[in-house]
Amino acid sequence: MNRGSNALHQTMLRALQDKTLFNQVQAYAYEYLDEIRDRHVFPSDEALANLGKFDESMPDETANAKSVLELLHTHGSPATVAIAGGRYFGFVNGGAVPVATAAKTLATYWDQNTAMHVISPIAAKLEKVCEQWLTELLGLPKRTVAGFVSGSSMANFCGLAAARFRLLQRQDWDISERGLNGAPPIRIVLGRQAHSTILKALTLLGFGRNQLEWVDTDDQGRMLADKLPPLDNRTLVIIQAGNVNSGSFDPINAITTKARAANAWVHLDGAFGLWAAACASLKHLTFGLEKANSWAVDGHKTLNTPYDCGIVLCEDKEAIVSALHMSGSYIMLSESSRDGMFYTPEMSRRARVVELWATMKFLGRLGIDQMVFTLYERALQFAEGIKKINGFAVLNEVVFNQVLVQCETDAITTQTMAQIQAMRECWVGGSQWHGRKVIRVSICSWLTTTEDIERSVHSFEKALLDSLGN
Repeated sequence: MNRGSNALHQTMLRALQDKTLFNQVQAYAYEYLDEIRDRHVFPSDEALANLGKFDESMPDETANAKSVLELLHTHGSPATVAIAGGRYFGFVNGGAVPVATAAKTLATYWDQNTAMHVISPIAAKLEKVCEQWLTELLGLPKRTVAGFVSGSSMANFCGLAAARFRLLQRQDWDISERGLNGAPPIRIVLGRQAHSTILKALTLLGFGRNQLEWVDTDDQGRMLADKLPPLDNRTLVIIQAGNVNSGSFDPINAITTKARAANAWVHLDGAFGLWAAACASLKHLTFGLEKANSWAVDGHKTLNTPYDCGIVLCEDKEAIVSALHMSGSYIMLSESSRDGMFYTPEMSRRARVVELWATMKFLGRLGIDQMVFTLYERALQFAEGIKKINGFAVLNEVVFNQVLVQCETDAITTQTMAQIQAMRECWVGGSQWHGRKVIRVSICSWLTTTEDIERSVHSFEKALLDSLGN
């Protein structure tokens, strides 16, 4: 080791031993959390301008570690969006349960790779436990296996890959050996309100939009079960629990019953809505979900784990393992424990299951039930508050956590949303709904209180008055 590399080694070793850097960043974290509920939801213009402090050429020399963290906190923290607070409604981004954030911090220090049991026994054990808990909590078949991925985009990809394997295998075609070239056709049936991540996953799996069979939806975005085409055992049916705009749920039982009778494969995209199955007062929305074959859900949405925490669930272990498997002479598989790489596309993965386990362990069945239902109650409160203001209309049936708001014209809607964003009291995004501009409100954080809703509704009212010049 040369003199320079030895000095660098000693510097990092001292940092590891004296804990100064870790204490420094912990102090920054506490300061950030102390301010999160009262700060502007979106960064100020000054904070955004100060991001220019990060513009520089790649440094040649080693930096002072303390100054690196100081720069991040001084100019990085103010430029974050307060997703972890109680008034961020822009996208379906959940907050983070405190124990989950703490568990993720511990897992960061562990720095585990979850590919195989031999690499991380604790990660393998927690993945197995969470697989069992999720199966029980959501009412899925006992044979269901789980893969822990980055988010529902990847979870959808994995579930659809498993479906592709099984539907082709039924036609005597092994895609793992023979590929897609010359493969027999697979029928893909989905609703016109399917989420764009479904289309992305299908494209990645080699399916073009021209081969999709679209099913009409009602005014809430729900698939019309009586409009389903005849199904068969080479058909993939894709349904959703929680429309990204209206929050509506497809008629899951009616569709899965028809699909099961035809031996079709059903994949359920439940990014945020699948958690309704864990709530006694809302589980009617997911009635019949156990008759699907694969499911996708995010922990970092409704369950309020930190990012990133997606989950694919599949009742056909052979199909998902065959679709995602890999091998190598250096692989050391366990004879009796779980090797996580068989259930995800990645081999190297961080131990995101740690914060999922901590969240489920802390909340328990009753806590999850309460948290999910509270998000629904806050959405109802928001909708009722908006309905009392002249000039606003709520367009959707509030069945879960989504509220769609519209003004008299698209121009007023757009201007009002811009005013709301500029005020930074809360933050919302826009969308299109039946050809019109809408303001989309997604209530996903455990930290959102009734007072947060009142403040946000008042912000809407003020923004509308400003837009109208009053």
